[in-house]
Order: sequence, then structure tokens, then C-alpha cells
Amino acid sequence: MKIKSVEAHVLEAPLSQPFSWSFNRAESRAACLVEITCSDGTIGWGECYGPAALTAVIVRAFAPLLVGADPRTRDALWAKLYNQTRDTGQKGLTVCAISGVDIALWDIAGKHYGVPIHELMGGPVRRKVEAYATGTYRRDEGDPRDYVVEEVRGHLNQGFKAVKLKIGRQPADDIALIKAVHEAMAQHAGRQGEAPARLMLDANHGYDIIEAIKVGRAVGDLNIDWFEEPVVPDNLEAYVEVRRGQPIPVAGGETDYTRWGFREIFTRRAMDIVQPDTCAAGGLSEAKKIADMAAAFEVRYVPHVWGTGVGLAAALHLLAVLPYQPLRYEPREPLLEFDRTEHPIRQAVLRMPIEPSQGLVDVPSGPGLGIDINREALTRFAAGRGGVSTRQ
Repeated sequence: MKIKSVEAHVLEAPLSQPFSWSFNRAESRAACLVEITCSDGTIGWGECYGPAALTAVIVRAFAPLLVGADPRTRDALWAKLYNQTRDTGQKGLTVCAISGVDIALWDIAGKHYGVPIHELMGGPVRRKVEAYATGTYRRDEGDPRDYVVEEVRGHLNQGFKAVKLKIGRQPADDIALIKAVHEAMAQHAGRQGEAPARLMLDANHGYDIIEAIKVGRAVGDLNIDWFEEPVVPDNLEAYVEVRRGQPIPVAGGETDYTRWGFREIFTRRAMDIVQPDTCAAGGLSEAKKIADMAAAFEVRYVPHVWGTGVGLAAALHLLAVLPYQPLRYEPREPLLEFDRTEHPIRQAVLRMPIEPSQGLVDVPSGPGLGIDINREALTRFAAGRGGVSTRQ
């Protein structure tokens, strides 16, 4: 069994309603899917995080290093790609490209042995994962305290028990929005006669240290689960200061890469919760290593997910095998990030979409990733002159 070909599909679709967050604005969604075909006809699929057209270039450049190799030697191939580009590719786009390749190799292995990826990774700890809704981006018109609150109510009505709120604009406005959303969630819980849903904050590194501490202190009594990317990811010492300066647990790591990058986060105790993206941090191989490190350092692990159903499936297989931390009679379950913003490509690339039911998502049970790719969608969304993607 040998690798016969490696292909990168760049996909792009316009949005019916553009949206923005702390530092950018999206008018389209894009994706780079990796397709690896083997000599026996087995095909594996992966996804790369980041600007789709750029990661696709790197994936295609990797092809000569992969063709003719045994796809089951995942660790050896990971090391080969990383070491070939180590001088200039320790982080960023190169590791994103390796991630897509690695996920596709895991998909091939599962199909070859006839089992889902989570079986190869040690067997499932769980077969369903609780999802939290990501959305609440800003629109070009209207008051966020109206349309964001209404969106959050919609997520709760769909059965989500946790919602992440986008902030990172002007601190005073964000504080008012956080309180309005918290109040709406409390009212919903009162009408339903149930415990309030969980609320998380995501500033997408829109604050400086002073602003982040101010916001955290202002809403620190609202029982918020975490404060994500309060400051720029380039400065871990800033994370340490924010963590010490306000009461909400600090999360981050969606733009960190490999075990070496996360070693710095762990040893400096910069975050309470790490959020590697499986399609960015090095693929399933590296994500599992980072998760094991997180357990050793007693840091919670909640994977970042922002892409199509391919990346979503990969995250679910990882979540299936994450151990309880700590193991106790009533353990805390991990969470799946489920993007609820418009993404025409997300489910279209799958013949059987992955969707939550009352806030829970089934881990795919078929061989490999357990998904079937809809090739018609690859043609329909193929980017004519390269894709343009946004990071979140």
C-alpha cells in the first residue's frame, strides 16, 4: 500500500450577510481540503486551517515527499514533512498544511483497518460529545444588544446548553452586551425551569492587558466559563498578567502550533484552558500529544473548531478519546465547538451532515473519519482564482 497522489481542493463561497469580529470582517468562507489517494484505491481526507489558497500551495509542495510512501507510517511522515521545513515552518501555514495531510493519513489508516479513527487512538471514552454554539458575530447594521441576544436565544431554543459570545471591541460596549446576554440566558433558564446555560467569552485578541483585566473584573461575578484570547497570542506574558489580574479562567491557543509551542504555554502557566485547532496545530497525531501534555500539566483541553465537516469529524474523534481530567465519580465532559455562523461549504461537502441534537453530537462510527465526501460540492465551490479564508 503506497501513496499514489496528493491533492489540495481550494473551496470558497460568498456569504449572504457579511459579519465581523474584533479585528476583521468576512464576506466569504473558504476551505482547503486534502485528498490522498493510495495504490489500492483507498482515499483519505483532511482539512487545513488558515488561508486556503496558501495552505494548498504548501500541501502540493509536500506531494513529492509523500508519493510512494506507506501511508500507515504517520509519525515518520509527519517528522519528514516537519524536518524538511523546520528552519522556516515551525509555526503557521506550514504546520497547517501538515495538519491536513496528517488527518488524511489517519482517515486512510482507519479505512485500511476497517475501524473509526478513535478506535486506533485507544478506543472511545465517550460516543457523544456536548457541543457549545459559536456565533454572535457583529453585523453591519443594528444594535448587538438586540440581534446578538436574539441569536443566543435561538441557540438555547435549539438545545445548546453553552454559548460563546464574541467581544473584543470597545470594553464598555462589550461589558453591557455581556450583561444583556447573561440576563437573557437567565430568563430562558427560568422559563424552562432548568439551570442556566454556560456562557463563554471570546475577544479574538482585541484587547490590551489593561482592557482585558477591566472587562474580566467587570463581569467576573457572572459565572463565565472562560475568557478566550483576551490579548494577542504573540505575548504569553500578557496572558499570565490577565490570568492573575481578573477572576475568569483564561483560554487560548487556537493559533499555537505543535507540542513545542504548547510546552511554552504549559510551563509558563499562561492559560487555564488550551484550545489547539486539530487542523492547525499538527493534525490528530500532534493534537493527541498536546492533549496528553495538557493532562500532565492539569490544564483543560477544548479543541478549537472552525471549518468544514471534515475538520469537525477530526475534532470529534479526538474528543472521543480524551481522558477524564480528573477521573472522578461525576467527571466533567469535554466540549465541542460548533460554529453556527453561515458557512455554505461546511455541511455541503458531506453526504451525511454532522449536526447536533439537543446540544449533543454523535462521534462518527464509520471507518476512518466516518464521513463520505460529496464530490459535487467540491466542483460547485471550487475557487476559480484561489480561496480567501478567515481565521476564528
